[in-house]
Amino acid sequence: MDNGFEADLITLVDDEGQEHEFEIIDELDNDDGHYMALVPTQPNPEDMATDAETYYIFEVIEEDGEEQLQEVDDDELLDKLAEIFEARFNEAYFDEPEE
Repeated sequence: MDNGFEADLITLVDDEGQEHEFEIIDELDNDDGHYMALVPTQPNPEDMATDAETYYIFEVIEEDGEEQLQEVDDDELLDKLAEIFEARFNEAYFDEPEE
């Protein structure tokens, strides 16, 4: 059965050369730049529940004509982005439609 949903997946390589797969759960453009919220993918469904609260925010930058993801170093900006992403997530998944 095809429900028409396909996850947007991205593979990142860490400093040790290990690959990690993430799902892009949201993207945001604002005056500070372009950002992505990512959650790690899990091969076992049981593991998904334990990591449900874990997500990462990266800035999308262009380097040598290619898009790259960069960690957000500014804690104040990171807190601001987390509030925006969490509000958008809550609105999309938890808010009841008004009648």
